Amino acid sequence: MSSKGRPYLGLTGTKLNIWVTVACTTAMTLFGYDQGVFGGIIVTQDFLKTMGNPSPTLQGTIVSLYDIGCFFGAVSTFTFGAILQTCSFTVAQMIVARLITGVGNGINTATAPVWQSETSKPSWRGKLVVFEMIMNIAGFSLSNWMTYGFSFAHGSIAWRFPIAFQLVFSIVLFSTIPWLPESPRWLLAHGHHDEGVKVLVALEGSHATAKDEQIVNQTETILEAVRIEKETSPSWRDILKGKTGNTGMIQRLILGGGMDKLFSRIYKLMVKSVYTTGTQWMQQLVGINVTSYYLPLVLQNSVGLSNNLSRLLAACNSVSYLIFSFAGLLLIERAGRRKLMMWGAAGQCVCYIFISALLSQANDPTNGTKFGAGATAFFFLYYVFFGICWQGVPWLYPTEINSSAMRTKGAAVGTASNWISNYIVVQITPSGIANIGWRFYLIWVVFNAIFVPVVWLMYPETSNRQLEDIDRLYRDNKSMIFVFRNKEATQVKRPQRFIEADQDRIKMLVKATEKEPGTPENI
Repeated sequence: MSSKGRPYLGLTGTKLNIWVTVACTTAMTLFGYDQGVFGGIIVTQDFLKTMGNPSPTLQGTIVSLYDIGCFFGAVSTFTFGAILQTCSFTVAQMIVARLITGVGNGINTATAPVWQSETSKPSWRGKLVVFEMIMNIAGFSLSNWMTYGFSFAHGSIAWRFPIAFQLVFSIVLFSTIPWLPESPRWLLAHGHHDEGVKVLVALEGSHATAKDEQIVNQTETILEAVRIEKETSPSWRDILKGKTGNTGMIQRLILGGGMDKLFSRIYKLMVKSVYTTGTQWMQQLVGINVTSYYLPLVLQNSVGLSNNLSRLLAACNSVSYLIFSFAGLLLIERAGRRKLMMWGAAGQCVCYIFISALLSQANDPTNGTKFGAGATAFFFLYYVFFGICWQGVPWLYPTEINSSAMRTKGAAVGTASNWISNYIVVQITPSGIANIGWRFYLIWVVFNAIFVPVVWLMYPETSNRQLEDIDRLYRDNKSMIFVFRNKEATQVKRPQRFIEADQDRIKMLVKATEKEPGTPENI
């Protein structure tokens, strides 16, 4: 509160939206930093000595159990975990600390994209969530340069300080979140009507009032969606049994999150064979965390570079990754979610084909160095495709595809899917590289190739739409599985009938409001 008792320190409109974005991006920057920091630490000699020189399998366990913590995952929990990591002297201590840190980051990453999407205007929603993921890359880049810089230090400070630096992000979160507004959609959905309208007005700007057409339309649209969803809103038990009414909820949950054998009760073998992955599973199975957590290790063990050069190239790659990811801001609404995912998977597939082929010749005594350099270049190019196309969409999509009643559950399922698949990839990578060498990268060739037709066939476009537009799409197409023949489901522009429906609703609501003289002029 400000000294005058005004909410949100007196901030409204763009300024208030900026501070919500600051909090959300800090959470995702922290996520990126923690993803990258162990890539440099796992090749630090003092760390390996302190931990008793763990085997490749145990290295994978130490790094990947963070993802299990994320799967089960609050700022306070993360802070405690970061302190424990900093003070660790044994493998057991480090494993427990990574689990606790993961719980905190798991909650942050499940909450931040939903909060951002539900407080943003449709024209900015995609850009802001993608910007969050760009800041995730910034955190990843910072951790790479941090561990590279401290690699020249002697003793345990070379790895303890980079871990302790995570606490800076906790301080920012503790300083911002308590005074920022709750999601207006959450407030309206839980019966806090007046407070929800106040938040909508505050987010719109100081000029806005509760009677403005824009505010009235937003409020009624949200309440209509909430009413419809409450009539058919299922519990988790209902979801598992397939009792979700005619909202297309199961399809939407799977598209954003993952798979479950229990869903076969609904669409039996057909859906069980078609819906095998969601955007969060796909983001991990395109192979990003083969390198995000382990790029110095990959360059050292697969390419044959020195420890120092591997660290330096990993840090340089993170800058390239960050720069190209800004292109995603320009394309997220223009190209749409579907095209970005398809373009990205195709490009990443080609990169892994060349990486596999070049690494298969990296032990050649005559030209091995050249083949290794070529493979390194394609690792860099892979990050270009991923940064532009796949970094942001899988986090944005679950917050858009799910209904109002299921948005939080859907985001939770999506994030949990991300972390459990993340764990699998991170756990197997050190052993995979050690045991099968260049053939390990063929796995990611196959997955990327599969995802191009999967997206084209089944994933509806969500760009340039109100969140409630997706509800209408699934209510009107109750059994929709394949979307590639449905123009409304695949076009990038908002369908015209949704625009016309909003215009008609505004006219009706304005007339109704004019008949209610007791409605407050300003909130």
